[in-house]
Amino acid sequence: MLNCRVPSKPIPGSSGDVLTCLPPAYLPHPATGLLHLPRFLAKCRYVKEHGELPPSYAKNYKRGMDRFLCLHLGIDPTAVEKIVLESADEAEVERRLTGLLPADVRAARWNREYVQKGMTPAGQEFIRDALTAMGCVDRVGEIKCVPDLIEFDEGRIE
Repeated sequence: MLNCRVPSKPIPGSSGDVLTCLPPAYLPHPATGLLHLPRFLAKCRYVKEHGELPPSYAKNYKRGMDRFLCLHLGIDPTAVEKIVLESADEAEVERRLTGLLPADVRAARWNREYVQKGMTPAGQEFIRDALTAMGCVDRVGEIKCVPDLIEFDEGRIE
């Protein structure tokens, strides 16, 4: 007998507000190739436009993956936010960001680390807990890392 069970999807609102306007977790920054940088910049732009992020995103803003990326780059997340908040347009953001970032952003190294976030035993427990809270315990094992969890929560993984 075939198993035709439909995989679960997050219970609406289980992770708080979901900003589908943010870029995908796997979209690289055009100038540097860094994964997650487009998301961090988009969150900064959201704060500039709306004053703050929804609580579901605010709890990890300039922390979590934003902070891991900035630690990799040797910069302060607040400096990135300041660039976005003070710049008149995207060209100015990119110009000022170039001045902030190190000459070698070690994109390949960061991207490898990024796609493996959550693959430790503690990380797998975190993902399992998050999926359970979303009502999607059947997806444990399929959602393998934190970027996958982000994509799943924002509806880009069915």
